[in-house]
Amino acid sequence: MTDLFYKTDYISPLGKITIVSDAESIAGVWLEGQKYFCNTIDESMMEYKDIDILKSAEKWLDRYFAGGKPEIAELSLNPSGNEFRQSVWKILCEIPYGEVITYGDIAKKIAKLHGKERMSAQAVGGAVGHNPISIIIPCHRVVGSNGSLTGYAGGIETKIKLLEHEKVDMSHLFVPQHSTAQ
Repeated sequence: MTDLFYKTDYISPLGKITIVSDAESIAGVWLEGQKYFCNTIDESMMEYKDIDILKSAEKWLDRYFAGGKPEIAELSLNPSGNEFRQSVWKILCEIPYGEVITYGDIAKKIAKLHGKERMSAQAVGGAVGHNPISIIIPCHRVVGSNGSLTGYAGGIETKIKLLEHEKVDMSHLFVPQHSTAQ
């Protein structure tokens, strides 16, 4: 049996965003041109706006871009990824609006969660970068340990716009000369 996914395009202040659902949960939210665009959706997608979860995601994004702080838990999310990535994405969902966390901080939390002494911040960075539900699962709120704005699959300028939109104190953050962001 083939899984069928439904998609709709949402026009945001950042440009076109593609929202993908399995009709029950959100499976992906990607900015146009984003690295790893639709990479977790292996099956066919059908353009179809008249699905409740897609409408709910659009309303969530409307409130977000209007300056609101909608709760992630308002939406049923089903990002596709292994157990490690899922645990990283769960931590991302705990980052409050207006705040940032470092890759190293997430690595410490993951290590503790799995009963390990250490965890690689680079491995965490890979999981953060492959987050298939951009904006809603706030991977843009992750920064380097020194305050560098790096590693956002949607592009560094988009990351800055999202952080500014959320009124993050940007005074200690900077764009590195050689960024891993696309």
